[in-house]
Amino acid sequence: MEKTKEIPVKVGCDRGLCHQAVGRQDRQLNTYDWLADVPGNVDSTDLVEVQFKHTRKGYYHNVNHLELKKGDVVAVEASPGHDIGVVTLTGRLVNLQLKKANLKSADDIKRIYRIARTTDLDKFREAKAREHSTMIESRKIAKGLGLEMKIGDVEYQGDGNKAIFYYIADGRVDFRQLIKDLAAAFHVRIEMKQIGARQEAGRIGGTGPCGRELCCATWMKNFNSVSTGAARFQDISLNPQKLAGMCAKLKCCLNYEVDDYIEAGKKMPNKDVVLQTQDNDYYLFKTDILAGLVTYSTDKNIAANLETITAAHAREVIEMNRRGEKPLTLQIESNKPAPTRQSIDLTDGDISRFDKAKKKKKKKDKRREGAKRESEKE
Repeated sequence: MEKTKEIPVKVGCDRGLCHQAVGRQDRQLNTYDWLADVPGNVDSTDLVEVQFKHTRKGYYHNVNHLELKKGDVVAVEASPGHDIGVVTLTGRLVNLQLKKANLKSADDIKRIYRIARTTDLDKFREAKAREHSTMIESRKIAKGLGLEMKIGDVEYQGDGNKAIFYYIADGRVDFRQLIKDLAAAFHVRIEMKQIGARQEAGRIGGTGPCGRELCCATWMKNFNSVSTGAARFQDISLNPQKLAGMCAKLKCCLNYEVDDYIEAGKKMPNKDVVLQTQDNDYYLFKTDILAGLVTYSTDKNIAANLETITAAHAREVIEMNRRGEKPLTLQIESNKPAPTRQSIDLTDGDISRFDKAKKKKKKKDKRREGAKRESEKE
């Protein structure tokens, strides 16, 4: 017998997509690397995207030409010492991400030292274990100084030599004395970083009213301004409780579809135009922008004799009114001549068809009675 040649199985990739491009590795702000399995993608640039705690990301030069892939834990250059992070992107897409980061100078791009060693990971875990207790203690210190601020999160550097304190404040805070007290209490270098309510929600995370994880905690990197105008374009009720997200600000998702609504709204008739027919005048009551439907009422203030038509038909009626013409009604079918109905003679056909149905019913009844008697005898 001839030996069958074994075909090597490509592990981790299927149908042209590599799992390294899709997987989150329990990281927030995951980017789908659709160039992950393209030959030469990694060699196109030495820049690597590295993510740290929650939403903090950095960009580094792979000067040692390490074979890095998504999910690798690396030690990177910090000021001072080194930090520990996870590789979240390599290749050409890093250049595009770099433009979004708005780095002011090339000096902000530091180096990757090495793949994290066991000693590096041990120091990293020790530093992370102190973060929660440090945050609680720092809040007490800030309260004792009477500062109008809230420390929302603390992040230790990978080597434990520096701690970043993220805080929220409505105004400017003079925290010079706070930095001295924090340095004396925790014996590390202190960095204060002010964040907004949206950034705080992204760092803490959570579930939105849609049932999914917060966008700011999963994939959003930049926060665009959101106004109530976006809700008006989409005919959403201006209810502050429903429009606000977990951060108590307007939901970021209000901007997602507003461009489509604006484009579709251009095809809708003007809200102030009154449609005139031979039987009545109709006022706009409500619109379904994406479906292209408009509902008109015979009363200007309340719902009365509602008629729902397409936006295209409404524009046709408006054009007819401009020419001085009035249709019979708003409905298209009513304006067409009624089709002539054909009379049906019930005497035509086989009259005995009803008798056949009765015979079939009698046979079924007899079968049921016979089956019932047999079951009683048993």
